Amino acid sequence: MSAEPLQTSDVIGLTKTAPFSRRGFMTASTAVAAGYTLAAGPVRADVIKTDTTGLAVGDAKIKVADGEMPGYFAKPAGATNPPVVLVAMEIFGLHEYIKDVTRRLAKLGAFAVAPDYYFRKGDLTKITDIPQLQPLVNAKPDAELLSDLDATVAWAKSQGGDTSRLGIIGFCRGGRTVWEYAAHNDALKAGVAFYGPPVDPPNPLWPKSPTQLAPDMKAPVLGLYGEADTGIPVASVEALKAALAANKKTAEFKIYPGAPHGFHADYRASYRQDAAEDGWKQMIAWFKTYKVLS
Repeated sequence: MSAEPLQTSDVIGLTKTAPFSRRGFMTASTAVAAGYTLAAGPVRADVIKTDTTGLAVGDAKIKVADGEMPGYFAKPAGATNPPVVLVAMEIFGLHEYIKDVTRRLAKLGAFAVAPDYYFRKGDLTKITDIPQLQPLVNAKPDAELLSDLDATVAWAKSQGGDTSRLGIIGFCRGGRTVWEYAAHNDALKAGVAFYGPPVDPPNPLWPKSPTQLAPDMKAPVLGLYGEADTGIPVASVEALKAALAANKKTAEFKIYPGAPHGFHADYRASYRQDAAEDGWKQMIAWFKTYKVLS
């Protein structure tokens, strides 16, 4: 299929972030060795690293309709019935940033799982060329995506996770996934979408955008956005907010002044520490309010 429908927001900030010095960034070989994708551009040297002390972490093999889907999980070591939080990745594959987020959630007491739902297209972390990446991620049907997430929930339950306390968090395209899943799974307790696009470009594999799904939302969602995100206009966020309010759905939004797209991605030049740290605190509070986290 054509590569054209890639959401601008998926790659904005890769080339449009203000000019920066290469100082303070890893060499390409160091970044690859550390497990980061190169498709998203230069990797910051002072990325956040979350250790595994007190955690059980590892690779998952999740049964799906047509085989086994890889994933990465982290949970408190020895925990009984920890709440389950799905981690929905950006378009860049299951790389070190997403794994680190998974460990951060485990430090909060969650059984966090990041499914590699693009696995049928290969290992996206090895792709360095955005035009090559575009048609692969755009060919992912929403129906298959939602089925993969359901399979991940079932896997987490089979591993001792408490899916009666189910949450989902996602970034960029994964933020869109949060909205989509909140309209799909009535067992979901809460979601947090970091800069998930409210409106989709034309794509027959994506029947409805988050804004179109406003009447179908089954779980409260917190939307965290950057005011300077040139791929997601504030007006589109306000339109989503209005659609949810009109349908009497529970949602809250926070728009960070001056923050670009990808402000939480601590491996990218788009990272903004104040917005990222506040967004993380907002996420914790949201999940506690809706009984995902204790």
